[in-house]
Amino acid sequence: MPRPTAAQLAYGSCTVILSTLAMLLLSQASSALAISVIALAALALGLLVAMTVPLPGARAAERPAEPARESERVPTRL
Repeated sequence: MPRPTAAQLAYGSCTVILSTLAMLLLSQASSALAISVIALAALALGLLVAMTVPLPGARAAERPAEPARESERVPTRL
């Protein structure tokens, strides 16, 4: 498994922090159980975001190069 890139770590961390704050403010949770459920949900969301950030060079590896058709080839001699 490849190591996470800096972008993946940054997006995942920001997602965890911002989603935790938003869920705590919106739910107005005060019990320890509710806060721990919100924290676990934010960690899961951050992990999901970090794993879905595309890796560098992933687009180039998706499509293999197709060989040129006979009608598209350029003659090498005149």
